[in-house]
Amino acid sequence: MSNTLNIKVVTTYNDSLYKKYAFRFFDTYNWPFEIVKYNEDENLFSLVPECEKFVQRNSKREVKGFRWDGVRFCYKVYSFTHAILNEKADGLICMDADSVFHNPINIEFVKEYLHKDDKMMAYLGRVGVYSECGFLYFNLQHPYIKQYAKSVKELYDKDLIYDHREYHDCEAWDSIRKYYEKNYGVKNINITPQHVHHQHAQAISVLGKYYDHCKGQRKAKGRSPENKQL
Repeated sequence: MSNTLNIKVVTTYNDSLYKKYAFRFFDTYNWPFEIVKYNEDENLFSLVPECEKFVQRNSKREVKGFRWDGVRFCYKVYSFTHAILNEKADGLICMDADSVFHNPINIEFVKEYLHKDDKMMAYLGRVGVYSECGFLYFNLQHPYIKQYAKSVKELYDKDLIYDHREYHDCEAWDSIRKYYEKNYGVKNINITPQHVHHQHAQAISVLGKYYDHCKGQRKAKGRSPENKQL
């Protein structure tokens, strides 16, 4: 591994979500990495026209709950896969915009916990349920990373996500990751402590003392009560 790594942070949001909570992401951001922004109201559809086509094809589908709302979560998948396929960097930290930053990380942190030459990605795994995908790290130098991104994107380009048991982005990232682990021998990093069932995996992981993922109802206050590290 090189002594220096070029790392970028990627996030996605829209104008309405910026006013509600994403403003905190940018107001508190204190990490030493360039931010790559995808805004659904500004640049996303022009950068990734397949995203707009997916929304148009599927916006009238019946939704029985957030876990079966393919359109709601497609923006993140299209944003992150576009960044993987196009950004010039060694690695990408892809994060939800309902994150609030407290303490900066550095390259040494990335090397210790996220980036290994023989690992394709790092994720927050949970036992018995899909991973918590508000934080994903992608090693852009890994030989399978672009193929992986194309495979995840294909789930949406061809509406294959609707063949899965659930239609959210975590299902997409997890199912293709597991396929690559099984069929190509790809190795990845689970950032979460072993055998964790905790619903808020980020809060109890090594990431918890650096930032707070204020997901769900936590968005309103900008604080996760589960995070005891801050």
